[in-house]
Formats: sequence, C-alpha cells, structure tokens
Amino acid sequence: MLKINKEESHYNVVVMGGGVSGVCAAIAAARNGAKVLIIDQHGYFGGSLTAMGVGPMMTFFAGEKQVIKGIGQEIVDRLVAGHYSPGHVLDSTNYISYVTPFDAEGLKYVLDQMVTEAGCDVLFHSYLTGSEQQDKQITKLYVTNKDGVSAITADVFIDATGDADLATMSGVPFQYGRESDHAAQPLTMNLKIYGVDTEQLRATVLKDPARFPRLNRDLNVMKHVHNLSFIGFNDEFKKAKANGEISIPREDILFFETNNPGEFILNTTRIINENGVDAKSLTHAEMVGRKQCQELYQFLVHHIPGFQNAKIAYSGPSVGIRGSRQIKGRYVLTGDDVLQSKKFASTIAHNGYPIDIHNPKGEGTSSVHAKTASEMTSQTFDRKVMDSYYQIPYEIMVTNEFNNLLVTGRCVSASFEAQAAIRTTPTMTALGQACGTAAAQAVKHGQSVQAIDTEALQTTLIAQGSYIEK
Repeated sequence: MLKINKEESHYNVVVMGGGVSGVCAAIAAARNGAKVLIIDQHGYFGGSLTAMGVGPMMTFFAGEKQVIKGIGQEIVDRLVAGHYSPGHVLDSTNYISYVTPFDAEGLKYVLDQMVTEAGCDVLFHSYLTGSEQQDKQITKLYVTNKDGVSAITADVFIDATGDADLATMSGVPFQYGRESDHAAQPLTMNLKIYGVDTEQLRATVLKDPARFPRLNRDLNVMKHVHNLSFIGFNDEFKKAKANGEISIPREDILFFETNNPGEFILNTTRIINENGVDAKSLTHAEMVGRKQCQELYQFLVHHIPGFQNAKIAYSGPSVGIRGSRQIKGRYVLTGDDVLQSKKFASTIAHNGYPIDIHNPKGEGTSSVHAKTASEMTSQTFDRKVMDSYYQIPYEIMVTNEFNNLLVTGRCVSASFEAQAAIRTTPTMTALGQACGTAAAQAVKHGQSVQAIDTEALQTTLIAQGSYIEK
C-alpha cells in the first residue's frame, strides 16, 4: 500500500522544475516577497545546461542590441566574476550575433548561490507524482523522494518541468510536436570533448574558407573571436556516412568552445522518431545517443584537424529535448507573430533568436529570422538580419483551466514554429523571471493569475532589470 506522509508543507509559490526558467521564476518570486519552494529531480539546478550538456547560451541579443537582461544577465555576470564564462562573445558561425559560453560546474554553483540568497527552500532528488484539483484550483501536488510520498500545497504553482508535467497531469490541454503530424524536433545527446587544438581548427578554415560557407559569411569574426563556434566539414561527414562510419541523420557538424580553452560541446547527434515524454522511448533515445556520440568521436579523431589528441569528457549526461508538449493557454504564440514581430500590450519578454527547426524526420535544418520572408543563405547573408526581434506576451504562461497555475519554460503555449524560436536559454530566463514575479504579485493581491495587472507586472520587471518595451 502506498503511504502518504501526513505532514503537509505550504508555500506561497511552489516551482516544479529547476531548469534555468524554473530557477529564475523561484528567485523572482522570492525577491518579490513570496515564500518559495523549488523542486527538481536532479541534484543540481540548470536543467538542459547541466543535466543535458547544452551550451552555449544563445542569445541575449538582437544584433548589437541586448534584448534579454534581468536575472539572466545576473547569472552571466556571476559566471564572469567567477571565471566560469567570458561573457557574451561573437558567434563565429554567423547565425546569430552573440553566444555566451560557460562552464557547467560553475553554473551549478552560481545557481545554488542565487537561489539560496533569495531565500528559497529547495528539494532535490524529488519527482512529481500527482496533483489534486478543485474549483479551478490546484490544491496540492505530490512528490516522491527518499522521504516517501509527500503532499505540498501552495497559493500558486509554477510548472517549470519543460514537458508541462504538472499542467497536463492536472488536465490542461496540450499539443505534442507539430500540428500536422505531432512529430517533435529531434532529440540530441550532446558530446563534450577536451584537448582540441582550436588554432588548428581556425587555420583550417582560413586556409580554404570556401569549404565553410557559414563561417565564410564574415571571416573577421572567425579571425578574432577567442571562444570558437564552428559549423562545417560537410564533405567529410557525408563521406563518413557513405562509408558506414556515421549513422547520424544530420548534414553537418556543429560545435562550440566552452569557457575552457580546447573544450568543445558538439551539438551534432540527431535522434529521430523518439518521444520525449515516453519512458521507453526516452530509454531507447539515451542508448542511440551514446552510440552516435561514440561514432562522432571516432570520426573527429581520425578525420578532423585539431581533434587528433581529443578525449571525451562526457556524453549527455541525459539526452536533450528541444520540445515535447505545448500547453494550450489563454494565447497561443504563432510563427506569424514571431516573423511579423507582433506587438502585445502584455509583453513580458523580447527575443532575437530565429525560428530554428531541426527536421523531425532526418537531415535538414531551417532557420528564419523575424521580419524576413525566407531562410538566410550564405549567398544572401546580411548581418542586419540579426537586428530583428519580437515580443512575447504574458498569456502564453496562463491556462484557462486553473486560477493558480503558471507555466514557464519550453512548454508554454506556442505553436510548433513559435516554440522553435523561443525555446533557447536566454528566453527561458526572461520567461522565468516574468512568471515568478507574476506569481508573487497574484499572492500579494489575493488574485488569480489571470486577473493580475500586467501593466504593473511590466513596471516591476523593468524596475528589477528586465528589458521590456511597453
């Protein structure tokens, strides 16, 4: 028989999920006067950046204009101060203007510090088990950990699980993947390698830049940037696939130097036809991902200049998920909203990242920036395309079903195309800060999350460092 611990804990705000968006939500709620608990299944914060090996953060900018600030920038400032990051550096793949490399272990420590300083309570190694609802309220959630099963109550709950676990188990409708066939973007097992000769890589490009069309868009960045972002070796990759050395259904190799010289994160594996919210599928994806990582490592060591003496730091540690469930909230952000830079009265964040879709079924990646009609090619490259950005409204975090539930992270209410634009880390920091601030505001005024004054929310966010154009 399943036993429930009798003692219940009550908080103003409970954040389920300790990824970057959840952490920013918890910090923001606590700074605005709420008693906060943040819960995560891992033993550390950071989500995709620490548990899935994702890096760098991309991007806080639209061209030269920084459009994401606030707690996200505080995190970067602390990483820089601790020598865990060089800060914002030019993207030498010429895809966006700036990326932000970092050391994952440093990030864990910084997030621990910031959550503790904000006064949040923390539960690691804890899994969401269930929830109860009544009269448009989530009344409690259940978590399982070493203590057994415990009930927790709150005035406002925040779902920052990334997969909308709390929202969907409570009955919030959702969409999985794209509207036409419910196929989601591929999963990726990131591979971290150290001992790479960065200067040999750089020299290889500068010797024959025509072989690297994306890098060749602006070689000045490649020549001068210290932390290298790299995409290419398409011909070598294609040959290796034809020879049976590589089974990865992708067309190129993408990798980024971290804060540590000669250490690179490779975002190149592509795991298709797997489901990010199905246990058996996730298990298979982990194994496929590690197989692809081993193939990739052997390929790099034997065929790519600069990798001859490289060693594996780790794969994963867990498979990375670009998208799974999207709640159907009070507003659904669309691809047209992004491309047309639609204005919203309730704007709580801005973003300069393009719609970036990795083919759910195999090779191919398409990217379209806001205020453009089609994908940028190497032949039509114009750095001004990076200047465009768009607005994100509060309502994509709010459900129709519950008065005390907010949702933040990659699972907010957005179409497949729009989610492909807003899913990256800096945007998640902005959404998280807005979400936590809204939760604290609802608690303070005894309101539903739907009824809060969004103009007052914007005013608070601006006063606390967020960038918002009203």
